[in-house]
Amino acid sequence: MRVGCPKEIKNNENRVGLTPGGARSFVAAGHEVTVERGAGERSGFADAEYEAVGARLVATAAEVFAEAELVLKVKEPQAAELELLRPGQILFTYLHLAPDPEQARGLLRRKATAIAYETIHDGTGRLPLLTPMSEVAGRMAAHVGAFYLQQPNGGRGMLLGGVPGVPPAHVVVLGAGVVGMNAIKVAVGMGARVTALDRSLPTLRYVDDIFGNKVETLWSNEQHVEEAVAQADLVIGAVLIPGAAAPKLVTRQMLRGMKPGSVIVDVAVDQGGCVETTHPTTHADPVYFVDGVLHYAVANMPGALPRTSTIALTNATLPYALRLANRGLRDALRADPGFLAGLNAFDGQLTCAPVAESLALPFVEPGTVL
Repeated sequence: MRVGCPKEIKNNENRVGLTPGGARSFVAAGHEVTVERGAGERSGFADAEYEAVGARLVATAAEVFAEAELVLKVKEPQAAELELLRPGQILFTYLHLAPDPEQARGLLRRKATAIAYETIHDGTGRLPLLTPMSEVAGRMAAHVGAFYLQQPNGGRGMLLGGVPGVPPAHVVVLGAGVVGMNAIKVAVGMGARVTALDRSLPTLRYVDDIFGNKVETLWSNEQHVEEAVAQADLVIGAVLIPGAAAPKLVTRQMLRGMKPGSVIVDVAVDQGGCVETTHPTTHADPVYFVDGVLHYAVANMPGALPRTSTIALTNATLPYALRLANRGLRDALRADPGFLAGLNAFDGQLTCAPVAESLALPFVEPGTVL
């Protein structure tokens, strides 16, 4: 199969969809690999490293898309990239279609085969291709929140861990999945007072088993969320419903009860955000204020740590991408229901139920289109 990897063009997206080691694996399996020049530079991978393992370098993304049967990316296709897709071409990347009707319409119009990292599961409820970036974003969230709590950066002027004689900042984490657990881990390590909310009692029991009295746990309902965010110095939104738009747990009314200069880091912004006042921002312009509360809602947080993130992502995606190349689309997806769940669009049809429901568009069972 002809495999292509273009340079990412989303604002400050510094990751790349394939490491030189990943390219080497494709070449060793008998596939052709085309990489756009400079694609890996911001992740610390020189063009020469790709050439050394047998990949061919081309000057433009248009050449990559024109030649590749399988396109490997990190982030959803931008408007210019959508126009480069052709019918039947396989796009393997993060899509996050539920809050993005324009991208969904573009994929359907181009009749591309779009497989989303974030909706592939392993049969046990885990999302193996989303997990590594959730780990990065969760750990980043506490650091980012600590940075913006500094008064020169817009915050209340609080040290996350406090000092002897001065209480620490109060961090509220909404959702105790992969993002939330990693945010909790770092916030606890920095000495913060931490409260975690989730709708799963087994998950809250697990948090309690791991962290004991270092973390207060609350079952997530409207009253508990309202009370927790009113006390918070930093709120980390870590809610995920695979494929679907995130629920709005923090309303505009709740925001008015928060402390001036408190900070919200909404990691769920990829799926629309779990805060009513959230809208996506970029690394170039990451924050804004609503009712005196600072919002950080960068939709590609791990792009700020491209070396770590790219290696972690390729570790997870490469086995699936190799299956597509080695076995072909139909055999690879039919053999693994969890992999099949990653199919979001095929031949002009939406094949992911949560996405279709969120966008109020027709849905076709993925198993019936292959």
